[in-house]
Amino acid sequence: MHPNPAFRKTGVDLNIDFARSRGFGVLSVNGAEGPLVSHVPFLLSDDGREAELHLVRSNPIAQLINAPTPAVIAVSGPDSYISPDWYGVDDQVPTWNYVAVHLRGILEPLPQAALHPMLDRLSAHFEELLLPKPPWTTDKMSDGVMDRMMRAIVPYKMVINSINGTWKLNQNKGVSVRERASTHVLAHGIGTETKILSAMMLGAADR
Repeated sequence: MHPNPAFRKTGVDLNIDFARSRGFGVLSVNGAEGPLVSHVPFLLSDDGREAELHLVRSNPIAQLINAPTPAVIAVSGPDSYISPDWYGVDDQVPTWNYVAVHLRGILEPLPQAALHPMLDRLSAHFEELLLPKPPWTTDKMSDGVMDRMMRAIVPYKMVINSINGTWKLNQNKGVSVRERASTHVLAHGIGTETKILSAMMLGAADR
């Protein structure tokens, strides 16, 4: 996370909305031999105080966590390399623009009975984004198949005690400079979701 205060002014509600809408991030905990990481889907509560997720039993994190444990979920958004030539002013250096939100808190294992309703909530959240497609539900599974598959995964909740976001969008540049860089990101950006990032850069003064 970039320490420059210019990139850390986004309100907590927008950080929550961003993390909730992405619903996918990198879960990290400390293991005996160093950090353990896993890419996981999750469902963040509306108030940002709790995230629900599940892990395959064979996942090293699942094998480690049998009691409440400090953890972080890093949620990444659009990003792109920024060439100094794009600014149209002298004495600039290369950088990388990006959006990221970190959820920090305590990861707790849940009873296995909590898994099925959690999966229903998680799938319902994302299926709703696919409307007007009729939503998929676990009721569509053949008898016994869902129960058999669920034996391979375990449920968790993460009680979140801090949410920090970095929205590095050239807010430290003048409007015309940022607009020029945004145009080049749209045309030549190197990263992910560069079209979205370009639009976010244009609106950066509002963050």
